[in-house]
Amino acid sequence: MKKHEKNHKKKRTVSLFLAALLAIGALTSCGSSSKDSAQDDSEITSEVDYSQEDNWAYYASAEGETKADVFFVCPTVYSGADDACNMDIQDDDVRGSFLGATNMEKGIYDEETRFFAPYYSQAGLNVYEMDEEEEMEPYLDIAYADVKNAFLYYLEEENDGNPIILAGFSQGGDMCIRLLEDCFADEEVQDLLVACYAIGWRITEEDMEEYPYLTFAEDADDTGVIIAFDAEDPEIEDSIIIPEGTKSLCINPLSWSTDTAVADRSLNLGACFTNYDGEIVTEIPEFTGAYIDEERGALKVTDVSPEEYPSNLPIFEDGSYHTYDYEFFYRNLQENVQTRIDAYLD
Repeated sequence: MKKHEKNHKKKRTVSLFLAALLAIGALTSCGSSSKDSAQDDSEITSEVDYSQEDNWAYYASAEGETKADVFFVCPTVYSGADDACNMDIQDDDVRGSFLGATNMEKGIYDEETRFFAPYYSQAGLNVYEMDEEEEMEPYLDIAYADVKNAFLYYLEEENDGNPIILAGFSQGGDMCIRLLEDCFADEEVQDLLVACYAIGWRITEEDMEEYPYLTFAEDADDTGVIIAFDAEDPEIEDSIIIPEGTKSLCINPLSWSTDTAVADRSLNLGACFTNYDGEIVTEIPEFTGAYIDEERGALKVTDVSPEEYPSNLPIFEDGSYHTYDYEFFYRNLQENVQTRIDAYLD
């Protein structure tokens, strides 16, 4: 019997797991975005009703038959304001940017999958300008409360034992890691995981030790694993994604190896630069090579320059290719999603 067939028999167990989470207050409500109201995790609740499809950028979107579900968490599009550090998900202007940013990556994940992407009260870019992580965390907790609320709604109402891909970029990658830590300790839920693509975020050996049920990817077709990398110039020694003195785990999306060997640009199936409709505007095969930095665990890019590809955001210095993480390696990621789905179902 194939794994996906077995998973349909696990629905009742997963439902019991969800009931336990709800009983201990796993869904919390965040009426305010002030730091004071967010200091205690137990007080943070999501007030978003995810039974309303209007609160999803995509809800069970699919074309034709599907093999797996994708739960996607959008990267940061909200700049923030003096009196608001979390996005108002009813703001039509920000929703437009949110949907556009989701579309830019959707093509990596949506072949033969159902695609779910909730609107959530993401932290603004102004949060990432704060000096201390302790200052940032309350606003990220508010964002995560919505993401978790949406995921548990999806798991209860829509999953039905289907294989799951978690996917996100930047803040979205951070939220996916939090979901893994928080919701996948249960073996019945773990067994649904094809992979977690936490692109543009870090995860350390210390994180893995704290959450021993997490597994980092080691090759192209292992499943139930985390895929993470953040791209930068060889000269970069510090960033808000991988601060100086931190070493992240990393897998090279060209070789699908965790060693430090240089993967030649000939392995790059195509960089794709997309627009807000998800259309590929420019595609460049054999765009760049890359290798994993032994000290930082960052993905060092070998064949582009900061002058050609500036950072685009003031929170990153030029030489950080964070905003291009998925574009530089688009076709390799797209192929790998299918490889891991097929490996899971085999």
